[in-house]
Amino acid sequence: MLTVLRQRDFSLLWFAGLVSFTGDWMLAVALPVTVYELTGSALATGGVLVANKLSALLLGSVAGVFVDRWDRKRTMVVANLVRAPILLLLFAVNSAERVWIVYVVTAALSAVGQFFRPAENALLPRLVGKEYLVPANALNSLNDNLSRLVGPALGGLVAAWFGLDGVVAADAASFLVAAGMIAAIAASTRPEREPAPHTVTVTGTWAAVGHEWLAGLRVIRDNPVLRVVLGVFAIASLGEGVMQTAFWIYVDEALHGGTREVGWLMSAQAVGGLAGAVVIGSWGKTRPPVFLLGWGSVGVGLTDLVVFNYPAFVPGIWLGLVLMAVDGVPATAFGTGYAAALQIEVEDAYRGRVFSALGATSALFMIGGAAVAGLVTEWLGAVAVLTIDSLGYIAGGAFALRMLATGASARRRRKAPSTP
Repeated sequence: MLTVLRQRDFSLLWFAGLVSFTGDWMLAVALPVTVYELTGSALATGGVLVANKLSALLLGSVAGVFVDRWDRKRTMVVANLVRAPILLLLFAVNSAERVWIVYVVTAALSAVGQFFRPAENALLPRLVGKEYLVPANALNSLNDNLSRLVGPALGGLVAAWFGLDGVVAADAASFLVAAGMIAAIAASTRPEREPAPHTVTVTGTWAAVGHEWLAGLRVIRDNPVLRVVLGVFAIASLGEGVMQTAFWIYVDEALHGGTREVGWLMSAQAVGGLAGAVVIGSWGKTRPPVFLLGWGSVGVGLTDLVVFNYPAFVPGIWLGLVLMAVDGVPATAFGTGYAAALQIEVEDAYRGRVFSALGATSALFMIGGAAVAGLVTEWLGAVAVLTIDSLGYIAGGAFALRMLATGASARRRRKAPSTP
């Protein structure tokens, strides 16, 4: 993994992500708390998540068309430069009557982000080479977990000292610093153009955008590995929506805890993710990405199954903290596996569209999972709903592993010499 991090262009992108993601996690803690303090409404607070995901759902897939047209480094730099001043609009949020600004800013930030993340994922193979994709994605997972571990605590401190304005200023600064780092990348970052027969002669029209968007969907349709990855990711996103709705209730009902205990559990998972990045980055580099995706999904499901049911037999939160740390390892395998699989299977000309389609799918299923959990949790209870969610992860991972085995068997049959 250190070999990958020593590569200058990748390290610039990696540290840029660490800086900006830490700022994002600072805001993710401070913003909902501010909305709740100003309004006293859980519904108004939940609107922050809805604004974020609806923007991703509506724009996410189409944004990939432009990611595959534009220079990817420039796209990321401009995205960060645009997001910084948008954030500063939050300085005006000082009363319940101005909370609507939070939703507008959140939606705008999410919309711009639909160009940044696919461009980052699409560019990665240019920076490290195919043989290093698994450790590079494991390092990105390490990046995410570091920022998730540091950002909320730092955000809480800054919010306590300087209020929301201090957090906003810090997050805006993080975007500017990250933009400067990305601008220093020296590798070629202009995407390849799609080959015939999908090349569109008329550019700059909505017809051309629609044609290129459909071409990206055809890439997914025609590749069995991509279909498996998208299916498993949809199940995981549905589960993430369920988690974001029912997890708080589980902590309250089963662990008799509150915000503090939720923070402990999330931090424990982030610590496990740090260890998982090291394990997957070294052990997983010789494994097929779909293998990592499948076993990661199964591992998350099995661990979650125990997390959500152990309080019935063992009281207290300490076993939960250990299990959540363990959960960070398969979660890293899952994230590394899906990203590397897409980067390997998809040609450069289509990567932006495929990653954008994945993001839009995730937003759709997260919204659906949150809505279903909100309705069903009151009927079945949080433990039952989260148990079903865990079984979904296991089923999705088993499906991926089954398809991987089927594909390997088919390849062996094709290579076997025919008998006269």
